[in-house]
Amino acid sequence: MDCIIFGFQRGELKVLLQQRPFEPHKGEWSLMGGFVQENENLDDAAIRVLTELTGLEGIYMRQIGTFGSINRDSGDRVISVAYMALLDIDQVDDKLNRQHAAHWENIGEVPHLLFDHNQMVALAHRRLRESIPTRPVGFQMLPPLFTLTQLQNLYEAVLGEKLDKRNFRKRIGEMRFIEKTDQIDKLSSRRGAALYRFNYDHFVKGEQPFKL
Repeated sequence: MDCIIFGFQRGELKVLLQQRPFEPHKGEWSLMGGFVQENENLDDAAIRVLTELTGLEGIYMRQIGTFGSINRDSGDRVISVAYMALLDIDQVDDKLNRQHAAHWENIGEVPHLLFDHNQMVALAHRRLRESIPTRPVGFQMLPPLFTLTQLQNLYEAVLGEKLDKRNFRKRIGEMRFIEKTDQIDKLSSRRGAALYRFNYDHFVKGEQPFKL
């Protein structure tokens, strides 16, 4: 299986790539992934692989497709199931990144990847753009407390377009499950910005849809 792992940092949507430290194709860029063990189903294998690669548990993941072209792998006949994962980059274990020769790359600057991995990245990015306006998946890439500027920057990075600030904040203000806290972020501006959080329990229990 192959994992398209997205994160958000400094206003950019990023994907985790690996400069392969082993043959074949040592030194070339690819996605990260692993093999399904005999005692695992697909989702369990994906959970294990993602934890091994990032050091995190409970990562949001979604199966996005199966890739099985006859000549997709230069070695054996390999069919790969692709999973999209979303996480907070700041929570990832940097030691594991170095151990796996992994690097966060901006989505618009992804180099040529091995096999059909560029197609996987493109498909995952498309699935993310399709889902983020109507499903609260973007919060997986933010810290538990975030500013509205961070939230808008995330949406702009994923969608690839500028959003009207007034309309965006008006829509956020209508969502009771996006809660303003009494805490202030003093790093992003001199005046400080209010910190918000996404209340998942209120979202699940409520009747209000998520739509941005």
